[in-house]
Amino acid sequence: MSIPHNVFPPVLVCILIVNTALCQTLNEMNSGTTAHIRGMSAVSERLVWASGTEGRVGKSTDGGETWIWRQIPGFEKIDFRDIEAFDDKTALVMGVASPGYILRTADGGKNWTIVYKNEDPRLFMDAMHFWNDRSGMIIGDPIDGRFFILRSFDGGKKWQEIPVRNRPVAENGEACFAASGSNITSISRKEAVFVSGGMRSRFFKRNTSTTLPLQQGSESTGANAIGSAWDKKGKKAQRLIVVGGDFSHDKNDIAVCAISTDLGKNWQLPKEGPKGYRSGIAWIEEGRWIICGTSGVDISEDAGISWRSISPKGYHVCVRSKKGKTIFLAGPGGRIARLNW
Repeated sequence: MSIPHNVFPPVLVCILIVNTALCQTLNEMNSGTTAHIRGMSAVSERLVWASGTEGRVGKSTDGGETWIWRQIPGFEKIDFRDIEAFDDKTALVMGVASPGYILRTADGGKNWTIVYKNEDPRLFMDAMHFWNDRSGMIIGDPIDGRFFILRSFDGGKKWQEIPVRNRPVAENGEACFAASGSNITSISRKEAVFVSGGMRSRFFKRNTSTTLPLQQGSESTGANAIGSAWDKKGKKAQRLIVVGGDFSHDKNDIAVCAISTDLGKNWQLPKEGPKGYRSGIAWIEEGRWIICGTSGVDISEDAGISWRSISPKGYHVCVRSKKGKTIFLAGPGGRIARLNW
């Protein structure tokens, strides 16, 4: 429905536009846990799963207002850094360090089955990502100079290690961060990409890699998360944004974000960057993005060209619901919030 141009005077129109752009706030909720949360998966605007320290997994069926938390027996010392949920019954959690575990539940979290275990002392898994209900991937730190990669083709019931010869070669001091389970993203219905950090920070696509214009050169620097904005049909990514920085100096805002409009061939820094180190990213809708880190949360209304702080509170991860556009965030001390916009 069109509105006559003379309904609102020009000054009032400007006020309404500004207020709309600045109205995003975080609704922090009582999570019912003090676990540090880095894993989060929103199946819908109502159904959200989360995972964290002390072997804890939580689920909300009312948009994050209330939570049921369970500590998985026998895994009380495991830090579940990532989680992938498919519905109210089925989910996977990933324990990062040796022994590395992937557990699966089919009854809403009451019981869990070990679907993968790796006792290699060099193992450290960083992120888990699924294209759909069947095809998934896990990226891990390099072993013998190559990134560790797992694949699943049956919804996480079984996992296969990619042959060593097919794994991307890592440079000295290059690795990934298990900060938010966001090192991987899809760029089509059949293809995913990932980013690295440390002494070298790169973008990996198929058999190619591109150096990112982010802080790098020490163990605490580099890319932490990558997000993709999709076309209207949901078939192909149109824009990629990478965030990171230096987690040991989380208010350092130099080169903590980069944007690509050609699926990773070229990268540029935003005109007005985020306010510090960021570990999580989520695309909201056309032009709108949210990122988070231990020093705060930022919003972009112009596809990542400029960023505006909406909270100084620290969060590790932010996700958009698979169905709908609701954004959830989680972080230290059981902090969970929902974006109001």
